[in-house]
Amino acid sequence: MKDQTVLVVDDDENMVQLISLYLQREGYSVLRARDGTEAINLHAEHRPDLVVLDIMLPEMDGWEVCKALRQTGETPVIMLTARRDDYDKVLGLELGADDYVTKPFNPRELMARIRAVLRRAPVNHSPQTEKTHVQFAGLQVDRETWSCRVDGREVPLTAKEFDLLWLLVKNPRRVFTREKILEHIWGFDYVGDTRTVDTHIKKLRKKLENGAERDWRIATVWGVGYRFEVDR
Repeated sequence: MKDQTVLVVDDDENMVQLISLYLQREGYSVLRARDGTEAINLHAEHRPDLVVLDIMLPEMDGWEVCKALRQTGETPVIMLTARRDDYDKVLGLELGADDYVTKPFNPRELMARIRAVLRRAPVNHSPQTEKTHVQFAGLQVDRETWSCRVDGREVPLTAKEFDLLWLLVKNPRRVFTREKILEHIWGFDYVGDTRTVDTHIKKLRKKLENGAERDWRIATVWGVGYRFEVDR
């Protein structure tokens, strides 16, 4: 699918030109931003299909930009960094990034990651081909409107929290290992531990259950992973 648009955000003009060249060769439309404010404005105006986002930006860094984008939608984000330790990767995942590339990188590898992330990005399907709404006692989750309600109350979720909840509720009683959850939600081989999954599960439980007894719950399968349990 080559009618897609990619927003490239980097204050290094040579890097922007290089990435843009490869994207255009593959048929993508390209938007360019040199700082975080410009990136947020372009994203709001054009709604690109994917954002390639450098972490080291002037004034507003890539972390802040990623957080701002996640508050307004689910546009996939691939983050770029010159650091090689795991800190940037873990923080990027926590903020909702979909992939992470370390500079210097092979442009062909970046293109492959862009294609892979875009293939995983949500697309519009007819109701006959994919379930868009699930409902249990007091819980409603709607993939089409990206909304979650508990006892009629809107529950604010981050993009990753919603993706994780949707994975579980559309597959009730199915057990997912932490590794499989990372594969489904983050979409690439995760280097490091799986604590980010536990963190997201903890936040989800607090937002959804809030100490109340429910006919459904996100259950821990000790030594394995998690599943959505329903009493019925």
